[in-house]
Amino acid sequence: MTTNITDHLVSLKTRVSYAAATAHPFLVSAGNGTLDPALLALWLSQDRIYAAHAYPHFIGSLIANIGFDSNHGITSHQELFNQRILKLLVFSLDNVIREVNFFKDAAEKWGLPLESWMERQSTRNYTAEMARVAGGRNIEDGLVFLWAMEKVYLDAWTGVHRGLASIPGGNPSDSAVASFANNWSSPEFVEFVDELATLVNDLGIKPGTEAWIRAEGIWSRIVELEADFWPNTGEEVTQRIN
Repeated sequence: MTTNITDHLVSLKTRVSYAAATAHPFLVSAGNGTLDPALLALWLSQDRIYAAHAYPHFIGSLIANIGFDSNHGITSHQELFNQRILKLLVFSLDNVIREVNFFKDAAEKWGLPLESWMERQSTRNYTAEMARVAGGRNIEDGLVFLWAMEKVYLDAWTGVHRGLASIPGGNPSDSAVASFANNWSSPEFVEFVDELATLVNDLGIKPGTEAWIRAEGIWSRIVELEADFWPNTGEEVTQRIN
């Protein structure tokens, strides 16, 4: 029986628990409608740094690392697979441009200042790890990293979406949090994460290989970085610059 690398990774017991990344107090408050708008603004400012700056550089580096080779026939498996990687990475890049505009529009609509905050150390740690992995020029590691980021994000915001839906009186759909939860738990985002998982599984990473072991380390690190990325109560004061 073949073991999919993505199924294996989500089953791992990581050093930092998966719940710390997907059910952080920030997310719990978001899901029960009690999140401080200032803390939400701080988070949004950090996510914008990730999306507007680090993510395009990361995806661009992965595209540069696709193993195109003129010796591969036009209809060869490797050429077609590389084209498949390219298509999904281009989609990722196009999608993040849309999301950066979405951040700006949401910030203006809901009065969430994006330029009132210092960059958090956790944000710098995350973007530095993205640069490190992309700089390694290993497309397998990069794709595992990309899927892992999006998978944790999907699960985190799906939890928020469920929480909002369970609030007595119905889902407060006309809110900033709901707009984010709806965006990152949508069928379209689920489909994107599923396509990434299929692509990673089709890399053919075998149990016990160096690539398999590296993937385990990448997953564990992503869980840690995601857990740290959610701001904690009090940072809306300590991280403010104006």
